[in-house]
Amino acid sequence: MTAPHKDELSGVDTTGHEWDGIRELDNPLPRWWLWVFYACIAYAIGYCIYYPAIPLINSATQGISGYSSRAELHQEVAAAEEGRAGLIAQIDATNVEDIAKNDSLHRFAVSGGASAFKVYCSQCHGSGAQGSPGYPNLNDDVWLWGGTVEEIHQTITHGIRYNGDEDTRFSEMPAFGRDQILSGSDVRAAANFVGKLANLEHDAALAEAGATVYADNCVSCHGEAGKGMRDLGAPNLTDAVWLYGDTVAEIAAQISAPQHGVMPAWGERLGDVTVKQLAVFVHSLGGGE
Repeated sequence: MTAPHKDELSGVDTTGHEWDGIRELDNPLPRWWLWVFYACIAYAIGYCIYYPAIPLINSATQGISGYSSRAELHQEVAAAEEGRAGLIAQIDATNVEDIAKNDSLHRFAVSGGASAFKVYCSQCHGSGAQGSPGYPNLNDDVWLWGGTVEEIHQTITHGIRYNGDEDTRFSEMPAFGRDQILSGSDVRAAANFVGKLANLEHDAALAEAGATVYADNCVSCHGEAGKGMRDLGAPNLTDAVWLYGDTVAEIAAQISAPQHGVMPAWGERLGDVTVKQLAVFVHSLGGGE
């Protein structure tokens, strides 16, 4: 710093600060800036007095207005709940298959089901319900247990292979290779025969041998033509939908040591109203029957 002095060119006193020969002039702040600054201070003090503002150890100053953003939120939520209480009561009292007969009720159920799906179902089935390996696509028209809204409701309510619900949908293919029910060569032959049924790339000679293996071990669930049986949750082996891969090697792996997916039973967790909305939403995606 240098001693303050009057600048020769401007006639303004300097502050005594100097950088590389450049001295800082001690000009006063603009009057309008000062008034704005003072107004901001006054506004801040008034705000702290009128609204909750200053945090304390276990709470905060309440302000003379008594305003609470949480209370406002609770009021808005309560108002929304009150507004939809009538529709919720209607869904509760209506059979799931009859919801579609009421346009406003159906739209409300689809909207509510879409929200619930994002919270509880998208983690496995995807945000667009498109599924992923091991998790079925809910947009198509392929349904292991049936695609009517009642059947979808049943599946969501009680789950798939869920031990916590005695009414869960349950089917389980034997581990033909791992449990030595079939030899490795028989597993490969059966896989090639399934590949033939589905018009996949396969070994014709092995497929011919696999026809007998299939007839002896697979027909009881998948049917002679491989179309599957919904009562047993046995998939159609002739279409293009494969949860665990559509190559002969992947089919052989599933025959040898099958993967069995599990879906929780949502009935007790979510309540029947939410489950009905989920069923109506899934049914509305385009693949429902």
